[in-house]
Amino acid sequence: MNERDALLTTAVRAIETVDGDRESWTDEDRSWSTRAAAEAVGEGATPTVFVACRARFAVDRLRPRDPGFVRIVDGLLWRSWIGALLMILSFAAGLLIDRIGSGQSINLLAPPVLGLLTWNLAVYLLILVSSLRRGNKASSEPGPLRRLVVGGLLGSGRRLRQRGVAMPAAVLPKLLSDWSQIAAALYAARVARLLHFSAALLATGIISGLYLRGLAFEYRAGWESTFLDAEAVHRLLSVLLAPGLWFTGSVLPDVDGLAAIRFGVLPATENAAPWLHLLAATLFIVVIVPRLVLGTASALLERRRSARLLGDFTNPYYQRLLHGYHAGPVHLSVIPYSYHPAAATMTGLRRLLGRVFGDNAQLDWATPVSYGEEEALAAASQTDSRGPRVALFSLVATPERETQGAFIRAVRTLAGAGPVLVLVDEAPWHARFDPDPRRLEQRRAAWRAELTDLAELGLIPVFLDLAQPDLSAAQDDIERRLEGSA
Repeated sequence: MNERDALLTTAVRAIETVDGDRESWTDEDRSWSTRAAAEAVGEGATPTVFVACRARFAVDRLRPRDPGFVRIVDGLLWRSWIGALLMILSFAAGLLIDRIGSGQSINLLAPPVLGLLTWNLAVYLLILVSSLRRGNKASSEPGPLRRLVVGGLLGSGRRLRQRGVAMPAAVLPKLLSDWSQIAAALYAARVARLLHFSAALLATGIISGLYLRGLAFEYRAGWESTFLDAEAVHRLLSVLLAPGLWFTGSVLPDVDGLAAIRFGVLPATENAAPWLHLLAATLFIVVIVPRLVLGTASALLERRRSARLLGDFTNPYYQRLLHGYHAGPVHLSVIPYSYHPAAATMTGLRRLLGRVFGDNAQLDWATPVSYGEEEALAAASQTDSRGPRVALFSLVATPERETQGAFIRAVRTLAGAGPVLVLVDEAPWHARFDPDPRRLEQRRAAWRAELTDLAELGLIPVFLDLAQPDLSAAQDDIERRLEGSA
């Protein structure tokens, strides 16, 4: 998935996972996006193609409704002109700081040439050490670059938020947090590319400035230092200018020759042309070539990461989307035990399971199984055995391992490899007893205690008031059960 599609997908996921009340992005909107994407990509499309297409449809539908939020999403996309501007400025800076002496004199020990050489050598050493450390032990802690990227994203979000966003307040932090994690590796390669190419252009600008100014003026080369004598300067230049000496085949003047061009000594200085060639060759070998190689490698890595930002769709959110696309509507079998749900309960359960398994999920209500008649489950086998099974109880009933526990095990056997949910409806309890939180929690604890032997199978009851369900909280609870993390 490319960068734009990954960002749009992340934005839609943030909306659909945070907007629990579904006020800004309704059930109808979600269903429409899924249907439109399925029709557009046709049958047999890959998960990446389907999910990306659905995100594009969703954002297009959202654009006139909440332009402020869509503007933030668009603002998070990388602008290629930023990199181009940075490189132009780097070259221009090299042209403007080519003065390495005063007037028409070149001080061989003055920046920017020797300073630039030293800085780049330090950068190469840091890259080598970092590579060795990552090779020995991968670190999960965010590094300085990661923190910089996250801070930049959060800062831009805070600025854009003032322009008016209709989405719930929690959507934007979720989007920024998720996107910073997804795009961190991409931005690391992108920043590396820009820095390497900018360093190469800075050195190119310095060389260009030296030669351009040398056409109109005669530079004189010399050196001066408070702490170094001619012998020390000879050793220093022999090391720093070694690549240029090798590349040009030149020979560095001896100690006496360097002493003769020390500023303040007569005859002072010499024509700077040989030194300009030597400095330019050294910058070319030490800075421009390595930086171009590193920048090209970072560009290739950036391109690869940009095309593969999202590829793991094992998250339950994506699984619900893909199941509806690949396998069609989910068929769920609801089997009440010694319980005849009221109409409000059935409506609440239908809404809840639609959120968990997809808006087009289909519910088949089995005939309630009477107390002690688990063999009546045979009637439920008429439904699709591959679909999820829902064992539905009333909290008013007294839990027993020999009855409710046996019923759950029978449903588990009937479901085969399919998932099983154990739901305990609190609506009858609330209708019959006073709303005493302590007594309600004691009742829940009694159910958990009687069914504790089923926990190892992942069959942990979910307690909820189906007549007035907290859909967002109940959805999270059920998804944790489905993931086996409870």
